Amino acid sequence: MLPRCKVLVLLGLSLMLCACATVKKPGKIDATAPKQVVSPTLATEKGPYKGLKRKVAIARFTNESKYGQSFFLDDNDDRIGKQAVDILSNKLMETDKFILLERADLDKIQKELGIGDAAPLKNMADYLIVGSISEFGRKETGDVGIFSRTKKQTAFAKVHIRLVDVYSGEIIYSEEGYGEAYSEAGTVLGIGGRVGYDSTINDKAIDAAITNVASNIIERLMDKPWRSYILGVEDGVYIMGGGSKQGINVGDLFEVIEEGRKVKNPQTNTMITLPGKKVATLRVTQTVGTTPADEVSLCELVSGNLSRWVSKKRYTSLFIQAVAR
Repeated sequence: MLPRCKVLVLLGLSLMLCACATVKKPGKIDATAPKQVVSPTLATEKGPYKGLKRKVAIARFTNESKYGQSFFLDDNDDRIGKQAVDILSNKLMETDKFILLERADLDKIQKELGIGDAAPLKNMADYLIVGSISEFGRKETGDVGIFSRTKKQTAFAKVHIRLVDVYSGEIIYSEEGYGEAYSEAGTVLGIGGRVGYDSTINDKAIDAAITNVASNIIERLMDKPWRSYILGVEDGVYIMGGGSKQGINVGDLFEVIEEGRKVKNPQTNTMITLPGKKVATLRVTQTVGTTPADEVSLCELVSGNLSRWVSKKRYTSLFIQAVAR
């Protein structure tokens, strides 16, 4: 049996340890949540992407929360919003599946073109991404014991994103994503570092929220069919918009579709396009151009008859899509 004095000492130490703040390990800990979601398309792919690329632009990404509305603002009174544009742009570019067109700083590009007396940039996207940070905030919690101290800073963000089909103006997808990041520091018996205001977790929370929805955006964009158009015909050679930058290779086959008739739907009071019909098949013989804005593909007619449109030099009712495999 232990002496009475030793029992009292052990009991006292136990009580003091119970009164301590819980610190698993002295020092600083950073974490984000939720875990990053990987697009199923990306997860199953091996090697570089070789398919057709959709043209996408991020029309805007604004900060609609109350946080950050009174300091570190840009000319448009939005700092966090442009940060979100950069994060989402980077995630889309990493997939190598899209031609991403600049919109946030388009005025700077047009100004630079004006300096050289060049024509204004005219390159329309197939799909627009519109987003906003609807919620953003921070909180700080802590616990103080007899021998230890903890401090936890948490940032959280919620984003809403819409995907718009440029040709119809229709919202084809909408989703929200949530992200959280925290930084925790603690000391035990004076060992461990203390941490001041941590601004980096703001960025991590926004990144986590956008990552949460980026996977589904990629999937929805890849679900939509790739389209192009006949730009003209010269000496029996059909000129199609798009080239190697969009994943088009010599020998590829494409279907020419006559657009269906437009009718008004009384139920929704909107104009809808009926399904089109295939009228010809083209084969790529050469790609020309160096950028997505100026490249074209030269094609030969494999099957079908396009004389009705060639004689009038009007191709607005036709569009081109990849041959179904």
